[in-house]
Amino acid sequence: MTTLAAAAANFTRDLDQNYALIAELAEQARARGVDFLALPEAAIGGYLSSLGNHGDTAPTTHSLPPAIRLDGPEIAAVQRIIGDLVVAIGFCELADDGRTRYNAAAVLDGGTVYGSYRKVHQPLGEGMSYSAGSGYDVFSTPIGRVGLQICYDKAFPEAARVMALQGAQVIASLSAWPAARTATAANLQDDRWTYRFNLFDTARALDNQVFWVASNQSGTFGSLRYVGNAKVVDPGGNILATTRLDSGMAVAEVDIDETFRTMRAGMFHLRDRRPDVYGSVADVDPAARAPWRELTHA
Repeated sequence: MTTLAAAAANFTRDLDQNYALIAELAEQARARGVDFLALPEAAIGGYLSSLGNHGDTAPTTHSLPPAIRLDGPEIAAVQRIIGDLVVAIGFCELADDGRTRYNAAAVLDGGTVYGSYRKVHQPLGEGMSYSAGSGYDVFSTPIGRVGLQICYDKAFPEAARVMALQGAQVIASLSAWPAARTATAANLQDDRWTYRFNLFDTARALDNQVFWVASNQSGTFGSLRYVGNAKVVDPGGNILATTRLDSGMAVAEVDIDETFRTMRAGMFHLRDRRPDVYGSVADVDPAARAPWRELTHA
């Protein structure tokens, strides 16, 4: 059996606060027998304080999260805290050129960084602060084959499908997902962006028949109000545990191999695909056969 967990928590620019919160969550996870814990997007250094339109003024360096390297002291500090717990964690990565920033995530434990990921899909004005990543990988870890994605990636079924086809058993989806910026619901659990967040999580798990471990920021940061709702979803799209709006940890004990055998015994979505008819999905120049373009510009 494997125990999976996803955290909803509030991380800020204060690295000492971040480390203390990671230590608290790691202690809770160990007490509950957790093998794999997904922490939120930007758990080291916090996320952006706002998401504006593309025409907005670009953020200054002072307003951005600290940019760190995979081999830097910040990641090493996290490794000392978590020990043998396998953790997925988000941060702002500084590239080797010393200038380019990526919204990134890594899966690691106290002794090994098993892999890292740079966010591919960027919402709203995020491109003013980060460069985009260019691919998806799946990493062998002590709890199985793990894929990583960040926040807005979950709106694109192709992202999760690529990792499922690479043999992902668990996909960790790390977010700093806020409530809607306009017409926000009085109860954030009823907000339309909360609904979308939860729908994407269950759909992507079911689409690909994988375990889906979705973490999220909670509380507020800058102008953003986060919706929490960290959860563990099984390959049938069933939510096994959730924090809803609260900070905390969603924990579920699962049998990965047996669940895969059961869920894929009748309907096996990966086996039953028809890629011969999906050509337009990956067409890099779809203008000639894209009626949605006419509708968009009508």
